[in-house]
Amino acid sequence: QVQLAESGGGVGRPGGSLRLSCAASGSIASVTEMGWYRQSPGKQRELAATITPGELTFYADSVKGRFTITRDSAKDTVYLQMNNLKPEDTAVYSCYAQIHSGAIPKYYWGRGTQVSVSS
Repeated sequence: QVQLAESGGGVGRPGGSLRLSCAASGSIASVTEMGWYRQSPGKQRELAATITPGELTFYADSVKGRFTITRDSAKDTVYLQMNNLKPEDTAVYSCYAQIHSGAIPKYYWGRGTQVSVSS
């Protein structure tokens, strides 16, 4: 069984930084796309950032220039470095990964970690 475990959420100050991690574990042959979604109360879920195995990245306009997504493929782990935090970054951040463990690749999700930005 495949699981994604997130860590690193919490409270940050405006202008500050937080770093999220998400590690995949279980019966894994390979991991392709990895990324982070976020959802704030009363708002639609937003794709914040993605990264391919070749480390091509995508960022939502709302986080571009402030957030950096990276991965350690040897550890099946994806990171989200969040700098210059803003109150509007407050959300539940959930990681996802496309994982090959059988004949058909599947998307798996973490449980989510709360990030709150407040002075």
